[in-house]
Amino acid sequence: MDMTWVISSLIFMMVLLCSMGVYLVIGSRATMNVIKRRAEGQVGVAASADESISLSLKDKLQALLRRLGEANKPSNESDVSTIREALVTAGYRHPQAPILFMGAKLLSGILVLGIVILLPASLLGFPTATTQLVMYVGATSAGYFVPMLWLRYAISQRKDKIQDAFPDALDLMVVCVEAGLGLDAAISRVSSEIRFAHRELAEEFHLVSLELRTGLSRTEALKNLSRRIDLEEVSSLVALLVQTDKFGTSIGQSLRVHSDSMRVNRQLRAEELAAKIPVKILFPLVCFIFPSVFVVIVGPAAIKIARTLLPSLGGP
Repeated sequence: MDMTWVISSLIFMMVLLCSMGVYLVIGSRATMNVIKRRAEGQVGVAASADESISLSLKDKLQALLRRLGEANKPSNESDVSTIREALVTAGYRHPQAPILFMGAKLLSGILVLGIVILLPASLLGFPTATTQLVMYVGATSAGYFVPMLWLRYAISQRKDKIQDAFPDALDLMVVCVEAGLGLDAAISRVSSEIRFAHRELAEEFHLVSLELRTGLSRTEALKNLSRRIDLEEVSSLVALLVQTDKFGTSIGQSLRVHSDSMRVNRQLRAEELAAKIPVKILFPLVCFIFPSVFVVIVGPAAIKIARTLLPSLGGP
């Protein structure tokens, strides 16, 4: 018995060492190949080739979306302006963003229609021609409005991130103003300090700083900030800063009061979300957790009762 364990241990160690040797040889060869390619300058060429392929595909996709967007462009300029404002609120400021978005809507409708057409008739229940036409129209309409739903979701997510980051940014702004910086310099400094933690709000403050550097008045720059973000907290802050600038009151004190109120509002929103948890958890609790617990607790007792009582109720 002892010799069996010794032989088994030796075989195991031999297989382990052979596996490790093969792994090290393969790894060293791969490392040497990478070093050789880097020395010959082939890695950069491959990376640039892959990058050129991705850029070519991206350019072709943008050209396709641009053509579809031109065909799907609204004739009313107010509709285009509304779409542009929504895209800016979502964080997309490219001049061609509205055209690309309209092209994405049309392309999404065509793709969904193509998917429905390729579905086998047996999967659809062998519909009639009229039913099939209705299904095609409905699929195209649903695909056409999918980018709009995505845009609303993107706007909501971005607003939530900015809303959560705003009290911290105001605290930093209060510190900067009370340290002796002006409001313009404080906005620029806050945008550079929070660019890693809160990228969305840092971008907006950076745009305000750029607009102020180009000669735009502070009131107009702040109003543009409020228009881009479209949040009640930002609108109230802009109104506060405009009034402070107009009447010459203390900016630091006003920012501190507003920061405290925003922090209280954030705490109240967190408490509201916490209060909604019992209601939201009720449905999965009743439908999934309670039946499992009921089966685990009552199941063995029910089986035991059935095995005990059923033979006695069966008669002699």
